[in-house]
Formats: sequence, structure tokens, C-alpha cells
Amino acid sequence: MEKHYTMKEASRILGVSVRTLQRWDKAGKIRCIRTIGGKRRVPESEIKRILGIYEERKVVGYARVSSHTQKDDLERQIELIKAYAKEKGWDDIEILKDVGSGLKEDRKNFQKLLKMVMNKEVSKVIVAYPDRLTRFGFKILEEFFKSYGTEIVVINKRAKTPQEELIEDLITIISHFAGKLYGMRSHKYKKVVEGAKQLISDP
Repeated sequence: MEKHYTMKEASRILGVSVRTLQRWDKAGKIRCIRTIGGKRRVPESEIKRILGIYEERKVVGYARVSSHTQKDDLERQIELIKAYAKEKGWDDIEILKDVGSGLKEDRKNFQKLLKMVMNKEVSKVIVAYPDRLTRFGFKILEEFFKSYGTEIVVINKRAKTPQEELIEDLITIISHFAGKLYGMRSHKYKKVVEGAKQLISDP
């Protein structure tokens, strides 16, 4: 969470009086927030802006596949992200990648990305498709990142029909729980997933 300063603390850091800060707030020269009790607080980002301190943030590419058998797809995503970043003039991007279900929230590099965003180290996150970042709650994640000044850039936004999205979501959920019950490499897991795909896909 961003640090917030009292008016007295902010006035001391900025070298101006509290009355001046109050005038700036009314004139829109500084963005203050209000506590539940109505007290003004100055966000640290506003103090840095006025002092001319600009933090350099990085552009991060994130790629994910569900299993190790999809390594070719993982590499395709990475190349696509790099090419897109180069086209936009975003040099020296950092690539984070995971092998795991989009339903899993404890993916190692996904967790790393969240921490980087919350530490305000990231300006943009590039993904090939929305579901590479998360299978569910993409809009919520997008708003969460935005609150820390981070934009999610999706390269491919192919619109899916409601039926296609429902089928994909059902198969993802069944695969996740079958993997938990039987293990991702077990015969039962494969049988359940293939049976679900066939059942759902049949008209």
C-alpha cells in the first residue's frame, strides 16, 4: 500500500506551510485524500511528483502454459511479446514465465509479478492472451494493477462467443479438480478430461 503523510509531515518534506498545502489542494495543484474522519492525507506519489522525483519503471512480459508438453507454445508467446515490445520501442523488457494452471494463484513468477506491481516497479505487463495471466477475474486483476499505475497490454484480444468461453471454463475447472484428485499424469486424470471434452463438445 502507498504511504500517506499528514499535512504537517508533508509540509515539512516539501518546505511549505500547511496553509499553502491546503490552498494547493483546493486549487487542484496537489491531490489529497480524506480519511474517514475527514482529515487530509498526502500520498507519497504526490510528494515525489512535486519534488520532481520520477521512479523509472520496467516493462514486463508474462507468458504461461499449463504443462511442460507445451514448451513450443511458451516460446511462441515469448517471441510474440518480444517482437511487440520492440515494435513499440520498449527495450530491455523482463520476461517472466510459468508452467501451471491459470487457476493456480501460487505460480512462482505470477507471485513475483504481483510483488513487483505492488512495489511500483512495473509500468506495463505484456501478455499474448488475457487467459495467460489468469483464467478468471482478468478485469479485477486489470483494475488492481491500474491502482498501482501498471497497465496490462494484451496483444491478441480475439473475441470468443459466450459458448466458447463457457466450454473453456468448464474444461479448465474439471481439469483442475481432476488433477488434484488423481494427479496430472495419471490415467484417470486423462480419462476424465478427455471424457469431459467429448461430452461438452458434442452437440
